[in-house]
Amino acid sequence: MSFDALGLSAPILKAISDKGYTKPSPIQEKAIPAILNGQDVMAAAQTGTGKTAGFTLPILERLSQGEKAKSNHIRALVLTPTRELAAQVAESVDTYGKQLPLSSMAVFGGVKINPQMMKLRKGSDILVATPGRLMDLFQQNAVKFSQVEILVLDEADRMLDMGFIHDIRKILAELPKQRQNLLFSATFSKDIRQLARGLLQDPVEIAVSPENTTAQTVTQWIAPVDKSKKSALLAELISENNWEQVLVFSRTKHGANKITKYLDGRGITAAAIHGNKSQGARTRALADFKSRKVRCLVATDIAARGLDIDQLPQVVNFDLPNVPEDYVHRIGRTGRAGADGQAVSLVSADEAPLLADIEYLIKKTLERKLIDGFEPVHDVPESRGVHAPSKPKRPKKPKANTGGRPNNRAGGSRSGEAGRGRRSEAGAGRNGEKRGRNAAAKKPSSAPQTSPWGSTVSPRPVFEGDNAKPKREVNGNRLDMDSAGNRLNPDGTPIKPKTTHARRGAKPGGGRPGGGARKHGGARSGGRNSGGPSSYRGGSR
Repeated sequence: MSFDALGLSAPILKAISDKGYTKPSPIQEKAIPAILNGQDVMAAAQTGTGKTAGFTLPILERLSQGEKAKSNHIRALVLTPTRELAAQVAESVDTYGKQLPLSSMAVFGGVKINPQMMKLRKGSDILVATPGRLMDLFQQNAVKFSQVEILVLDEADRMLDMGFIHDIRKILAELPKQRQNLLFSATFSKDIRQLARGLLQDPVEIAVSPENTTAQTVTQWIAPVDKSKKSALLAELISENNWEQVLVFSRTKHGANKITKYLDGRGITAAAIHGNKSQGARTRALADFKSRKVRCLVATDIAARGLDIDQLPQVVNFDLPNVPEDYVHRIGRTGRAGADGQAVSLVSADEAPLLADIEYLIKKTLERKLIDGFEPVHDVPESRGVHAPSKPKRPKKPKANTGGRPNNRAGGSRSGEAGRGRRSEAGAGRNGEKRGRNAAAKKPSSAPQTSPWGSTVSPRPVFEGDNAKPKREVNGNRLDMDSAGNRLNPDGTPIKPKTTHARRGAKPGGGRPGGGARKHGGARSGGRNSGGPSSYRGGSR
């Protein structure tokens, strides 16, 4: 099928021909007729398959037949997650609509808002915006939505990941109820489907390729290397292979700056693009890279979505992404529109789990190539590849007890019926014998004993059975007292009572109210303890 059969007008077909395209991509072939018919569309396709032209071309066709936008009004709204993607979509609108009497513009943060407000006074048929800057303009009455006919959410899954859902809901509440809604995303996740249920009305669902698949035109391989040698290996690959245009992805902003500085020091022109850069610096870096003034562009994942660079041959993952899906979008910057491309990942040993997640996601084991002079000291372990991720083993459940209480003693076990309070006869074992020896050793002897002073003393009380109590009396006489009631030592001699000394200066029988020493019978009256008597060595306290 050619573009002529899709129902597009001659000015648009001429613009397509000027770009060198003759045959629509699968996503364009299915999406364009549905959009021209005024239906809501929910489309998903892998990156680099022409999703932008899939909604840009039919929107231009529909708007070319209506009224012009009024002052501060817009007719079609395209929301994108990043500034670079907004600029790219606006460029695509200008390219395909250059033969049409339609106006368009892009608004995003990072630049002054006043020029955007001045330009919106004339009205714009197509407005491409990021959610944050659009809300700023709306709150200042610089843009009005009453004339909106078409709403497009481009890279909707990325906008949800970046936390734009609240701004999107505020924008949706201000739009007219009667409009056409188009949702384009890389995947149909649970969150995307939930958003679509509240946004789309009887949509046409289009999915031209499996989720999280990479283009067949991209050659993928990894180079195991130690983390400390990654920068040197990157410079070596660029120089030895004479790569003239390389897009390098770093996980962090600081890492992107560090890589750029290293490459510049090795004579390789490089520029960094990330969130800490001003919008002017980001735009210049991207323009210089496209015009090949800069050989290497080092970016964070801010450039992983939507950047369309013609015939980009090389993509290098200096660091593997934390999210496996971002790998698919990173390497999707090359091999676009059927062109060939190459994606190289520099992988260190600590990134092995990230590599395993990526290989499981894309259902493919990546080829490994060792570079001479950069063999890793710490090998990258083999990943599980396309196999399911390993799950931690669950702890074993304890075996059910068939009766009685559990007993883990080595000497034996207790049974449910006979073991309540009694040991089974077979439960002796080594521990049982040991307990028997200890009990025998502790059993007192009934033989007469000799005191430390050499005299014979009465034997200690003897236990007779487990439940027997020691004998404290023999024929009604206490073993440790004489007939007068005095306590005896082990050798039979009376125990001398302890001598108490009166306090210095105290009078006999005095010193305290109630008379007498406090420790020997003196009554303490008054004070905090005078409420009642208490026994203390024969006296009251």
